[in-house]
Amino acid sequence: MSDFRLWYSTPATDWSQGLPLGNGRIGAVVIAAPYREVWNMTEVTYWSGQAESEPAPFGGKAALEEMRKYFFAGDYNEGDRLAKQHLQPKKRNFGTNLGLCEVVIDFAEQDTDSGSAAAIERELDLTCAVAQTVVQSRRTTLYREIFASHADDLVVSRIWSDEPGGVSFTIGLEGGSESFTTQVVNDDTIEFRGQATENVHSDGTCGVWAKGQIKVSISGGTMYRGDGQLRIAGANEARIYFAVSTDYNRSNSEWEMESSSTLQQALIKGYAQLKEDHIEDYEQEYGKVDIQLGTTGKVNLPTDQRIRLLAQNPEEDSQLFALFLQYGRYLTIAGAREDSPLPLNLQGIWNDGEACRMGWSCDYHLDINTQMNYFPTEVVNLGDSHLPLMRYIEDLSHAGKASARDFYGSKGWVAHVFSNVWGFTAPGWETSWGLNVTGGLWIATHLMEHYEYSQDRLFLEEQAYPVLKEAAAFFLDYMTIHPKYGWLVTGPSNSPENHFYPTDSSDGAQQLSMGTTMDQMLVKDLFEFCLKSAKLLNTDEELQEQLEQAISKLPPFQIGKRGQLQEWLEDYEEAQPEHRHLAHLFAVYPSNQITPSKTPELSAAVRVTLENRMVQEELEDVEFTAALFGLGFARLYDGEKAFNHISHLIGGLSFDNLFSFSKSGIGGAECNIFVIDGNFGGTAVIAEMLLQSHEGEIHLLPALPKAWGTGSVSGLRAKGNAEVDVAWDNGQLVEATIRTYSPGTVTLRLGDRRATVQGEIGGSYYFNSQLELV
Repeated sequence: MSDFRLWYSTPATDWSQGLPLGNGRIGAVVIAAPYREVWNMTEVTYWSGQAESEPAPFGGKAALEEMRKYFFAGDYNEGDRLAKQHLQPKKRNFGTNLGLCEVVIDFAEQDTDSGSAAAIERELDLTCAVAQTVVQSRRTTLYREIFASHADDLVVSRIWSDEPGGVSFTIGLEGGSESFTTQVVNDDTIEFRGQATENVHSDGTCGVWAKGQIKVSISGGTMYRGDGQLRIAGANEARIYFAVSTDYNRSNSEWEMESSSTLQQALIKGYAQLKEDHIEDYEQEYGKVDIQLGTTGKVNLPTDQRIRLLAQNPEEDSQLFALFLQYGRYLTIAGAREDSPLPLNLQGIWNDGEACRMGWSCDYHLDINTQMNYFPTEVVNLGDSHLPLMRYIEDLSHAGKASARDFYGSKGWVAHVFSNVWGFTAPGWETSWGLNVTGGLWIATHLMEHYEYSQDRLFLEEQAYPVLKEAAAFFLDYMTIHPKYGWLVTGPSNSPENHFYPTDSSDGAQQLSMGTTMDQMLVKDLFEFCLKSAKLLNTDEELQEQLEQAISKLPPFQIGKRGQLQEWLEDYEEAQPEHRHLAHLFAVYPSNQITPSKTPELSAAVRVTLENRMVQEELEDVEFTAALFGLGFARLYDGEKAFNHISHLIGGLSFDNLFSFSKSGIGGAECNIFVIDGNFGGTAVIAEMLLQSHEGEIHLLPALPKAWGTGSVSGLRAKGNAEVDVAWDNGQLVEATIRTYSPGTVTLRLGDRRATVQGEIGGSYYFNSQLELV
């Protein structure tokens, strides 16, 4: 029995128990019961809304200077009023990613023993990305398997029985919008068409069109049409093929024929070859990393039982953490491949429908969620899955030039709290949360991350540096000197999405201020990266001088009166000490501006910040906060506290299918809502506990908890274009191997011990338990 599978001995009763599949574009959540199977289908470009330019101008530099005077003078109410007047657009056809349709399969019921139901076992094997269901009745056993092929761009299923003629079912499609239509063609195919429309995030008239087909082939038995469905009776085996295309970014009608062509090619290839090609394609990515965190008997228990037991005693199922990391890698591969048309959104490429029907929107949140989706991508050796985000950021930078010009009268580009697939870069339609002026910069730091891991100079020269250079142009033009301190600051802006009291609570809570800590952290990384890149590329000497001067004027990080890392330029009182966001800890993770060895006092202040937030009785306990706690403590080398938070994320904030969720009542959530960032954030926590690479060092086992006393991991990536294998026993290093793919000095760290080697392209270096090069 594989350690790396999700499996269940009970039927799936709803979406939160279904098993996810994906090929980087098409998603499916398979909700399997003995006599009914529903595929909840999604497609990453199936968006409502449309491209719209914001009415301009909005006041530009003159309005910006006016409101800044009030903020500097301490008149936050008047500053906020002006910000709402000049920097708060109206909500229009922003849109959301919608569910596409449901494939509904109803099976003929088989005879069972008197008073007993058919037995069922469901599983998702992460090693091959195939979901299987076995239904056993008294007379027959029915087998069902399904996978989403990236190699052939479709979803494929096979159904068979251990008895001849044992396969009988009805299959149909149910749409998610009023425009959804189906028709049976050629007696073996259901053709569908629909438009992504809704009335919460757009006006109900605009959105992407989709067209697709579901084709059934059988061996033995009969197939006939009826009521828009296909009916199969007495077959030995059935094969189902699902394909869909959309008109997103398409100017001609060729897309309407793509699904038919895809299915024709699939039938020519045949099911066995489709499956073989799918597994080969998938394993090229999945097989890069292996992890073992100890062996326990719990792998023989169904996954939902393991989740519940973990909440009671996390030390007894260490391998569930290894499963969670590989599940995060699986979801990355399933949700984003090198050629995916769009990056992962709030729910990856899947959709439970909840975020779409309320104010959230299934979009690209730029104040933590989209960033966290990609926190583990590089370290878990899936750098190619990062590339769709790189392209999206590049497109965002082009769209954001209009927002920089129209809202701020500035050069370069800017984006704010969220975006969509239509190039939205304006502030959100409420300044209290929408005026996050560094949202676009935050997501653009992933360009830096991809370069630091890959050392791809061509990527730096042609994609990363041009985009980041224009971001730097905006902030150099937009930022201003603080009249009291002489520091170069941003603002007005918020610290996502927190509130503060300027003096005391009687003055009322505020969100906008000048020089929020997170803004300054992001700008510091931007300026320093651009300066370093310009020198490396031997370009932009004038810009280099501007950046050097600007860096010298940035505010220092400050420690507040409670010993905490200040979230704002001033030591304001928190209006929501229980808040879910920890944006101002960016300098600890994913950045490395604050580390225990380089900045011990600031690291101590970070610990105070984390612990102050943890003890709040009304803490907004959501999936991404649990991950942020774990990441913060991992970077502080506190393995036990990091372990506690990742345990809570898996055991307390994950559905039965291990999808993470945001609790009902928090952030406007009307129920427990699937948000995929917890899966990726948790994956990053586990990786950070085992390996960190920053400050020019590869740090082995920096936050290893006692519960993972013996284990191994291979194939993790380190900055500088290296791979690392590590094995340990009783909490002590046994051996480590470093493989280098770029030349340069490699410093390996274990606790306070260090070893250095000159890495060569294609080099492999083995270190023993004493960190001695063998």
